[in-house]
Amino acid sequence: MEEIFKIFKINIAESDKIQRSVNEPHYHDFEELIIGKEGRLEHFIDFQSDLIDAPFISFVTRGKVHRAKPLPKDGKCDMWVLRFKSEFVAESAFQLYASFHENANVEMPEHNCFGRLATICEIIYDEYQQERPDLAVIRQLLSALFTIIESERRKLNLNNEESKKIQGSTFRNFLRLLEEYYRQPKDVHFYAEKLFMTVRNLNNICQNILQQSVSEIIETRKLTEAKNLLITTDKTISEIGFELGFKEKTYFTHAFKKKSGMTPTEFRDDMSKLIS
Repeated sequence: MEEIFKIFKINIAESDKIQRSVNEPHYHDFEELIIGKEGRLEHFIDFQSDLIDAPFISFVTRGKVHRAKPLPKDGKCDMWVLRFKSEFVAESAFQLYASFHENANVEMPEHNCFGRLATICEIIYDEYQQERPDLAVIRQLLSALFTIIESERRKLNLNNEESKKIQGSTFRNFLRLLEEYYRQPKDVHFYAEKLFMTVRNLNNICQNILQQSVSEIIETRKLTEAKNLLITTDKTISEIGFELGFKEKTYFTHAFKKKSGMTPTEFRDDMSKLIS
């Protein structure tokens, strides 16, 4: 996506168009927020497929493999899709949540919340349609959307733990570094030095927030990308392992199986059956 921000609406006609088009699992270089007021969404994400009835919120972070199929329910389909570059709203409360947890889709109760969300989306869309849209206005309204959604999630007790996890600026800085360097064979000492702290302190922060060591988080990020590449490319197991900093195919296969419970080949075969 070349634009820094984009918004569009999905109705019955657009839903039918998407269903008739080629729609393979993919990942993109932008963040995507889907607000479903009516209809349902068939969503392949986090390496599983779910059918979610509106009202719902779905957030797809940059680089995460997914396939979304908006479908009508009771003859209705009404959804907003907002796409934006990560830097457009740098501090998104969803970033950590969507990157490291398998709860990108959240069904919400029917009440005034979705009326407010729809109203804000309409205002954003009106500004977006202007000849010279004011991105500062759009950014503020998008932030308001996130604030309302987070408030509703707190009421549902969906993010008690997540609200604690996003408090540490050091941890967020670590995640930013990880996104930049995870394809390279960088160890824990590298990240600690970049953050001007000891390995022990960085490990303590990661344990407090994700109950994982720095090494485990690095490995999880590598293997998540490995799964993405196994689904979306025809690269060999050796090529994928090498691309992610594993010098030996055997070591990559062992690490993948230890984390996933199956070999890369078995995972690729299982995903092919699931999304075919």
